[in-house]
Amino acid sequence: MNRNVTEARLKELDIVLPAMPTPVANYVPYRITGNRLYLSGQGPGTPEGVFSLGKVGTEVTVEQAIVDARLCGLRLIAVTQAALGSLDRVTQVVKLLGLVNGAPEFGEHPRVINGCSDLFVEVFGEKGRHARSAMGAGSLPRNMTVEIEAILEFE
Repeated sequence: MNRNVTEARLKELDIVLPAMPTPVANYVPYRITGNRLYLSGQGPGTPEGVFSLGKVGTEVTVEQAIVDARLCGLRLIAVTQAALGSLDRVTQVVKLLGLVNGAPEFGEHPRVINGCSDLFVEVFGEKGRHARSAMGAGSLPRNMTVEIEAILEFE
């Protein structure tokens, strides 16, 4: 396995990962079983700890929510790096579950979650392509716009 390829890709893309987020409740940020890494849901927090809040489709634009989904993805990648020591250990992103805090009439959940999906493909290449569910939620913790969890395989 060639080490530091994915980290070099991050530099090439001018992506700086945030610190691994600290859980705010009674759960762990990840769990490893066999060669699978299960990542707890992450919200759209900036490195400064600011979260994007509000209902997508009324208080928050689709464009902002796409950026928010990308922020979720950056946090998921940061947890992956902390859990595995190297992002090059990832053999494939298996599945994402994306939740959008959307207004009742909002229907562009897949477009929003593409913010994270696109990031995973940018960073991991073909290994970043994944199965996915994109759903609306009546609310999310602290009224954040998006929450995404992931399952990855690694060696």
